[in-house]
Amino acid sequence: MRAVPITVTALASALLLTACSGGDDDSGSGDTGSKAAGSACAFGELSQEVGPVDAAPAAGDTGNVTVTLTNKGAECTLDGFPAVGLQAGEASATVEKAAGAEAQKLTVPEQGTFTFTITYVRGGGDAESLAVKTVKYGLPGSDKTESFPWSYGAVALKSVDVPDASVTAFQQAGD
Repeated sequence: MRAVPITVTALASALLLTACSGGDDDSGSGDTGSKAAGSACAFGELSQEVGPVDAAPAAGDTGNVTVTLTNKGAECTLDGFPAVGLQAGEASATVEKAAGAEAQKLTVPEQGTFTFTITYVRGGGDAESLAVKTVKYGLPGSDKTESFPWSYGAVALKSVDVPDASVTAFQQAGD
């Protein structure tokens, strides 16, 4: 397994491990109270669905995994990018925003859905890749995180601590 510099690991851990939950239920997120209409979206009011749009079948191929969130509470807003981190045992790496991507403030109505997509290059499982097991992500303005298991293979590394992956801004889904 490739060693990741301590400053990167510490920074990623501080960002990604704060109050994480498994994403399978609403407990543990701390964001379960009623929200005023138009306030920031919170995990306690969101349901999660994860699936590949097109998974990368072999090393060197590019894949896309989309996270779809549905707002089960009152209207809420998102302003910024999701904070996404890849976890591989003790190693972790932060996923940067897609080149040229600009976040737009989204207003998400009750029962409205929104998405973000992680684009990645599949690694070969060697020292030039990160054997990702879990993805953790956070919403703008919140220190809470959710997670989901990663079953799409190792992620290639651009350098020692930089995954060959990017994340899009939040996008409204559906009608």
